[in-house]
Amino acid sequence: MSEERVAMISGASRGIGAALAEALAAKGWRLSLGMRRPEMPAWADPARVGVFAYDAVDADASDRWAEETLRTFGRIDAVVANAGIGIAKSVIEADDADLDGLLEVNVKAPRRLAKSAWSALASSGRGRVIIVASLSGKRVKSANSGLYAVSKFAAVALAHAIRHTGFDLGIRATAICPGFVATDMARGLTSKPDSEMTDPRDLARIISTLMDLPNEASVAEFTINCQLEESF
Repeated sequence: MSEERVAMISGASRGIGAALAEALAAKGWRLSLGMRRPEMPAWADPARVGVFAYDAVDADASDRWAEETLRTFGRIDAVVANAGIGIAKSVIEADDADLDGLLEVNVKAPRRLAKSAWSALASSGRGRVIIVASLSGKRVKSANSGLYAVSKFAAVALAHAIRHTGFDLGIRATAICPGFVATDMARGLTSKPDSEMTDPRDLARIISTLMDLPNEASVAEFTINCQLEESF
């Protein structure tokens, strides 16, 4: 079994996930990329990168993907739960189906993914779980971001819960909480040009650095913003 570390990244076809995959590949990681429509990135070496079908709303998808990753690479050292959705509604305007959809993708799917890879992460001795949350998991910015914030507050709590559960196993978990990042999701929510939003490549550099830190330098949360706010 190769000693080179292996990372699973959900939502890897575009945005933050795609930028992180390229950054980790440049640092020597082998990659298992989860996508709803698997397609090998143009930059990828197929000997070091695998693409797999993964849909966050499929309750069995995480088990299948983890098993395929272990068959392909023999180990899992990191899980990056990056796949997410947003619904721009207030908590009063929304119905239960809206909230259920957000919780399914933004909270339940990351939990399932960590659980599916748990034994392999523990065997690593320095397993890493990254939950890509949001600054909406730290504060409610507006009425229309309120429902999304409910799910992202839960995603931040999930990262802390995973950190407590896995700490003695060498597993470290971090909630990544960015503001607007220049991705398709953010472009649908703000009139800011890409030049005024956080570049996904900069966020990828930060996440890859956090994944490289030793067990004795655990970071529970990392917040980053493109604009001035009271606390972030």
